[in-house]
Amino acid sequence: MTARPPLPCQREASLSPLLVTLVVSVVAIAGPAAASSDVRTVVQLVDAGDFSAAHKAIDKALLSSPAPEQSRAYEFERERMRRILLDFSLTPADAQARVRKQIPDLTDAEFAKWDQAGWLESRVIDGQKKYFNRAPSNLFRLSAEARARRANPAPFNDSPLETPHPHHKEVLAQAKATGNSSVAPRRVRITQSINVDADAVPAGETVRAWIPYPRQIPGQQEHIQFVSSSPAQHQIAPESTLQRTVYFEQAAAASKPTTFSVTYELTIFGQHKQIDAEKVTPATPSSALAPYMGERAPHIVFTDAMRKFSRDAVGDEKNPYRIAQKLYAAVDRIPWAGALEYSTISNIGDYALHTGHADCGQQTLLLMTLLRLNGIPARWQSGWIFSDGAYNNMHDWGWLYLAPYGWVPMDVTFGRFHSGDAALDAFYLGSFDAYRVAFNDDYSQPFTPAKQHFRSETVDLQRGEVEWRGGNLYFDRWDYDFKATLLTTPRSD
Repeated sequence: MTARPPLPCQREASLSPLLVTLVVSVVAIAGPAAASSDVRTVVQLVDAGDFSAAHKAIDKALLSSPAPEQSRAYEFERERMRRILLDFSLTPADAQARVRKQIPDLTDAEFAKWDQAGWLESRVIDGQKKYFNRAPSNLFRLSAEARARRANPAPFNDSPLETPHPHHKEVLAQAKATGNSSVAPRRVRITQSINVDADAVPAGETVRAWIPYPRQIPGQQEHIQFVSSSPAQHQIAPESTLQRTVYFEQAAAASKPTTFSVTYELTIFGQHKQIDAEKVTPATPSSALAPYMGERAPHIVFTDAMRKFSRDAVGDEKNPYRIAQKLYAAVDRIPWAGALEYSTISNIGDYALHTGHADCGQQTLLLMTLLRLNGIPARWQSGWIFSDGAYNNMHDWGWLYLAPYGWVPMDVTFGRFHSGDAALDAFYLGSFDAYRVAFNDDYSQPFTPAKQHFRSETVDLQRGEVEWRGGNLYFDRWDYDFKATLLTTPRSD
């Protein structure tokens, strides 16, 4: 299985440009909390890499018996530091050694130059420089100079659908021939599992697990059929749940891993909307569109920098579709790189704007922010992508609303192709492949049944979540797997 790389982070120990949103972020990921100056101070200390001072401030604050909401916010900051340290695990020597595996004759000067350029993610934590554990591999995505120096260059493990593919032509051809927007279906059997480390919790304790489960979306994914699960007893969240799960409980056994899995089938359709820019009009605000317009702190905020980026990209354009095309192109120019866990990032859209690279969810939230800033409704969707072969990975994408066409697909991470065929090159602004299962129709939404402890992933739901009465089990205590098998014939009933 190809796991999603961890999510990116700040290069150095600089403070976030949106400190005002930091406490809002804590509220969103740790529960309601008062926006006290003490909590804000701790957040700033963590972002500045002064973990020692942050721990002392948390200890002092908890002695005063703050309200439960504030206590939870403080405890999450302690957990956030632990998560950051897991991702920033490399010393300078470690980072150089990993780069040297690809470039045996690497010089100190080369490493220093690439480091200075910001192509090697790092933070100063309690006075020590630590590198993001994906920094050495990200280097070769971000720097053409570094790529050219590799002794044995190997292709990146990207989806075969990130370049022109026969399936793209199939979607376009069927949409043109039928006039339908949902075409080229695939019937898929999916098995997703969680494997909790042996002795991660004491023997006899109940382990609670949530595995993503798709919801019926007419014209996009239909005919969802539960096949089996382990353990057999399970609870599937209601169809209306925007981050839908199948929930399990199982007693842990001594010296044995605790495993959970679910298998189901569904039919997934390719999507295509043929847009005539001259017919597009500004969206009329309505109660249905209101949730997808305007700001949504902490990750969708109209900062001064965001407004400037938008002005530079859009210019004097007034047509919503052409504005969307310009913004899509501007975000598409931001290179992809493996990213730090989202739960450690204060404002994901702003981060993608400033860091010089971004992963799929960061690019999507940035594009959503820019679209909404220009009065174009935009919403989130995410899940897994797969192929006819062995490839699969977690992925985030979105939809934008264009009147009179309605919701239109967008995948800015797959971006624009360069085949010379205009319709094919523009595929992922207006079309989707049928090799993606959606689990999330929004981000940072509650589970059914509710999770009692901190979530490991506070934005997405793709790997799952695990906890016991003693607390959350973070990703370092369990592993996950996803398998998609294409079936012979899609259901047509």
